[in-house]
Amino acid sequence: MTLVCYQPPMPGSWQGRVDGEEPGLLRWHQLVQPVDLSRDPLPLLTAGRKGIAFLGFASDEGVRRNKGRTGAAEGPAALRKACSNFPVHFSGHVLADAGTITCEDRQLEMAQDALAATVGHILEAGYLPVVFGGGHEVAYGHEKGIRHFFNGRQTGIINFDAHFDIREPDENGPSSGTGFWQIAQERHAAKVPFHYLALGIQQNSNTPKLFQAAENSGADHLPASLFQQKYHDQLIGAIQAFIQRTDRIYLTTCLDVFAAPYAPGVSATAYNGLVPDALFLDCFRTVLRSGKLAGTDIAELNPSLDQDQRTAKLAASLVFEVVMNYFTR
Repeated sequence: MTLVCYQPPMPGSWQGRVDGEEPGLLRWHQLVQPVDLSRDPLPLLTAGRKGIAFLGFASDEGVRRNKGRTGAAEGPAALRKACSNFPVHFSGHVLADAGTITCEDRQLEMAQDALAATVGHILEAGYLPVVFGGGHEVAYGHEKGIRHFFNGRQTGIINFDAHFDIREPDENGPSSGTGFWQIAQERHAAKVPFHYLALGIQQNSNTPKLFQAAENSGADHLPASLFQQKYHDQLIGAIQAFIQRTDRIYLTTCLDVFAAPYAPGVSATAYNGLVPDALFLDCFRTVLRSGKLAGTDIAELNPSLDQDQRTAKLAASLVFEVVMNYFTR
């Protein structure tokens, strides 16, 4: 497969504690299979086996264009490290590291096209793409790959985020804040419904114009203020109702949706963001257990701003949820 902006899996990306080689003692770093997609296909999935392919997106050019704090390009490496020691609680399924898409010479659009093509390749092989960002410019390329692969299907977008990321591009071009505007424009031009649900939106982080842009595009949102236990049933009901309107779901999580004590390593911290508690996990798992997940990613992990690897560990815990719910449902 000919790939641009592609870096094969790096030796040593997955390493950690070894308790033994018995099935009950294995950790992810002992199981993950590195695959150089420029030379080899992903392992064939036989009947009854599922596969997840991790793919890095080492870009923060969109964050730079959006006037944010850069450093998220190092996120994929930090997230691989944070996931390495997880214990293996499944059997017979495949975890693959499919390498990393890089953004060279600030050529964001080229990197996003490469991401879309690689996501399509992963889906064609029967794997679930789990993309490690990178800035939230990951969303445009990832969704594009899913949309083109499931051509004609009703693909919904669920975004855990403090921001709509539905800005119109300015003179700097597309950025980490324009992805869903770009997607909406392309879907409307193709007469494809724009099903978009943003969860955790902060009023103090979005201008009235952005709220209006979301409304004009047909997007739905649930504010961060709704994430209280007393609204549990309302939250779950709204997420389930959205999922029922779709055939497939692209799930993206921007780590700045979480409160700063839990996620200090992001471009734009939120003192009053979501708490990654049982309520949040119920919402997150509602998407994972829908049986409609087409791909998911984690965005905005910035190791240079992290403290005690809190943000990386939080991001890794979300990846663990994805893997466990996909392999055991």
